[in-house]
Amino acid sequence: MTVSMWWFFSLIMTSSYTANLAAFLTKANMEPTIDGAEALSKQTRVKYGLLESGSTESFFRNSNFSTYQRMWLNMQQFKPSVFEKNNSDGVNRVKTTRNGLYAFLMESTQIEYVVATNCELKQVGSWLDTKSYGIAMPMNSPYRSAINKAILKLQESGELGELKKKWWLKERDEELCDSTADDDDDGAELALANVGGVFLVLGIGVAIAFVLAILEFLWNVRNVSVEEHMSYWEALKVEFKFACNIWITKKKTKPASSVSSGSSKSNKTDNKSIMHSILHSAAGSFMNLNNIKT
Repeated sequence: MTVSMWWFFSLIMTSSYTANLAAFLTKANMEPTIDGAEALSKQTRVKYGLLESGSTESFFRNSNFSTYQRMWLNMQQFKPSVFEKNNSDGVNRVKTTRNGLYAFLMESTQIEYVVATNCELKQVGSWLDTKSYGIAMPMNSPYRSAINKAILKLQESGELGELKKKWWLKERDEELCDSTADDDDDGAELALANVGGVFLVLGIGVAIAFVLAILEFLWNVRNVSVEEHMSYWEALKVEFKFACNIWITKKKTKPASSVSSGSSKSNKTDNKSIMHSILHSAAGSFMNLNNIKT
């Protein structure tokens, strides 16, 4: 029984692992690999867009780099339109598009904040261009030098980095994001809930086999007690000791005292019969001799 349950368990687990591995490899081969702007520009399955009338749009429209020019032409040809009126609409479109077939291009600072506060989103590729932010001030403003010095001081001391960590990551749920990332990386990974029934069948089979083994042992003890003319508890004690001692391969079927007692009694009976036969024969011989003399 135990061997059968273990065989069934091994068969199901092996089949499940093989099927899961095949599905994982098939999914990995079917999914497009997008790791940057170059890969994005060479395919049309994943649509991509940006903020309408923004700095990112101006960058692509005025770029002289062939990759960015190709991306701009593709974005103009995509139907329906891939341009959004604000960044929130673009982020929502990324979330609601099935199978992740839409990408939204934003400025790096905004992307970092959105990704940090939304575990289901991720940033792909590196920066397309580097520009700095500036604060508009009136001409010849007396505050210009003071503000420049204050910003440089905050940057050199690392204070700006600490502020970024504080406000960019304050709403991030690390446990939730870790579990989401694991789900994305593992794909269709088998969890305990998927194979829990197999373990349940194995446990039930082992339990049934254990109960049957105990019943078979008790039935064997009863047969031994009847065959060897022993009490049930005495036979149970002998059989249990034999079962626990794995080094003993042979067991005594009867206690030594009972066997020797029975042997001595039978020997005495046989000796008496032999002596009686001898005496009877001798008496008959003497009688025959007397008859001859007379």
